[in-house]
Amino acid sequence: MRVDNEVLNVLSAAECNGPQLFLTGQLERNLYTRTNKVLEAAGGKWNRKAKAHIFDTDASDRIEQIILTGDVVVPKDDFEFFPTPPAIVRHVIHLADIRDGMRVLEPSAGQGAIAKEAHSAAADVMIDMYELMPANNDILHGLNLRLSGIGKPTDFLTVDPDPVYDRVVMNPPFGRQADIKHVSHALKFLKPGGLLVSVMASSVTFRSNKLTTDFRQLIEERGGHIEELPEGAFKSSGTMVNTVIVVIPG
Repeated sequence: MRVDNEVLNVLSAAECNGPQLFLTGQLERNLYTRTNKVLEAAGGKWNRKAKAHIFDTDASDRIEQIILTGDVVVPKDDFEFFPTPPAIVRHVIHLADIRDGMRVLEPSAGQGAIAKEAHSAAADVMIDMYELMPANNDILHGLNLRLSGIGKPTDFLTVDPDPVYDRVVMNPPFGRQADIKHVSHALKFLKPGGLLVSVMASSVTFRSNKLTTDFRQLIEERGGHIEELPEGAFKSSGTMVNTVIVVIPG
């Protein structure tokens, strides 16, 4: 069941308290009817006494999945690891314009798909990486590439910024707007004149909360841009999350 952006905006502004979801603002009848249809399909039942839709699970988790995919049915991965498909990897590296002698950062490195393509583009490049998922760390150790930063599983958001990188290339986790938090943190690692290229959830283009609007303003102020990817671009990786590529100069 596809969900239009107007309804997604309503859901992104909703307030959640455990299994309860409260719609905010006064919705015109047609918009409310469409929103209610989505909530019911997602398992939310209207409770007149509570004046809320009640789910049998955490409402915020359920709604977040709908916002990310624009659909009611969503697969979920505990680490939110969805490998970047080859065509998208190549496009990220093309946009990043990685050249010999550059120092590159890849947060949330997964199993090294982006790192391997970066080395194909420029053999004389040093890539520093972070990865939280233990199994992926083991795979990264086995790559015969010039890599550093791989050791114990590391949450990139806990790493102190060091602005020494010419390029940052990344496919961060998306849930609960983690992609905005990861990209905003990664920008602090860029040298002046550097460039960040990241896959992100397409919700960065339409959400109206402060975190998102501030992020869009940052992109505009830095002369960056957002490029939409085709619907289902990550289907081969096991998710229907709608995605974009964001390019931001340092």
